[in-house]
Amino acid sequence: MTSTSVKPSVKAKSVTQQTGAFALIDSLVRHGVRHVFGYPGGAILPVYDELYKAEQRGDIQHILVRHEQAASHAADGYARATGQVGV
Repeated sequence: MTSTSVKPSVKAKSVTQQTGAFALIDSLVRHGVRHVFGYPGGAILPVYDELYKAEQRGDIQHILVRHEQAASHAADGYARATGQVGV
């Protein structure tokens, strides 16, 4: 049995790698999320870097809360009051 090698017809272009934080914020924006409730901390800071960029572009608005539980309650109330996704 002989093996044949297949050569690609188009040269592969270099792919720009994105971070998980970018993918998360991009996904939220693509799904129409306009408001995000949150409390920044050490492990989530890369997400907040991307969130800041999205906020500067006018894609999304971050609402800072004083406690993690307050964020979940605010997102729940927002979803119930507006009918939109509360994040």
